[in-house]
Amino acid sequence: MALYPKLILEALEKVRYPGTGKSIIEMGMVEDDIHIDGNKVSFSILFDKPNDPFLRSVVKAAETAILTYVGEEVEIKGNIGAISKQMVRPEPAKLLPEVKNIIAVSSGKGGVGKSTVTANLAVALTNMGYTVGILDADIYGPSMPKMFCLEESRPLLENIGGRDLIIPAENYGVKILSMGFFVDKDSAVVWRGSMASNALKQLIADGNWGPLDFFLLDLPPGTSDIHLTLVQTLAITGVVVVSTPQEVALADARKGINMFTGEKINVPVLGLVENMAWFTPAELPENKYYIFGKDGCKNLAQELKLPLLGQIPIVQSIREGGDSGKPVALNAESISGMAFAELAQKVVEAVDDRNKNKAATKVVKISPST
Repeated sequence: MALYPKLILEALEKVRYPGTGKSIIEMGMVEDDIHIDGNKVSFSILFDKPNDPFLRSVVKAAETAILTYVGEEVEIKGNIGAISKQMVRPEPAKLLPEVKNIIAVSSGKGGVGKSTVTANLAVALTNMGYTVGILDADIYGPSMPKMFCLEESRPLLENIGGRDLIIPAENYGVKILSMGFFVDKDSAVVWRGSMASNALKQLIADGNWGPLDFFLLDLPPGTSDIHLTLVQTLAITGVVVVSTPQEVALADARKGINMFTGEKINVPVLGLVENMAWFTPAELPENKYYIFGKDGCKNLAQELKLPLLGQIPIVQSIREGGDSGKPVALNAESISGMAFAELAQKVVEAVDDRNKNKAATKVVKISPST
């Protein structure tokens, strides 16, 4: 039987791309490179992205169509290539090559102010002259859009080097990507762990982050698949653990620290932040009321031989700043602003120490980008 490209193309007209009702020929997916050598046929199918969910099924359908409509003697299995219009993402080890330091901000339980600390830490680092980005990794409860007054932002795509990259939203000099930009803010995100992890991978790998001194990951509370995904995807410099002084919060913080320092994850903990450390009423500025207990985080840090990076008091302006989208750290002269400035300085010092002590690696000197 004589084989001709026309016979192959006629068979491939029977193959429909799922959900479109159109054949792969009609969609221009078959490359003009059909090669015939005796009974052996080879060619390529063009997909929009390298991770097209229907890639394997379309290739299989093309094989079946040729064997059915051209003849079973055609050698086609394994000879159909799949190529992509978009360049393949870089390998995990090569992700974010322009980012100097990746800091995960974690908490053992929800409600301890982890996202508030992340937002204000980012602003405080920016005030110091560093370039900063935030990945809001709390898929089920994203807070960064509201905390940075970006709830109405919808990031756009930009083609760079053959890849469609997501342009992060930006406010107060901080670049931000959050799942909150892509879903209805009033609707719950009901996803299985694998879906959430894949969404985060896309925000990381397909985000146009550019050069950053610090890339902060606002992790979801507790321990989950998302934590493992981020550790496996990125070379995390270290973790900052946030807790209140309350014993029930400290118990969960301890579990989180054990997770990060365990053999399977082995990410260094840079230190602890004690949030809601005390309350001082405006009319009694010399008084401190330890509503959630006194020095709980400080004592845990001493027990585990970890640095205490800061103690943040309960102040109404911190809550108001989060609700209004204006982090209190913007006012570096306020008492709360100075507390976060001190925290930022401690984090910089902890990262410097970490980089200097990293065995058999090049020291990364932290200095504001110019």
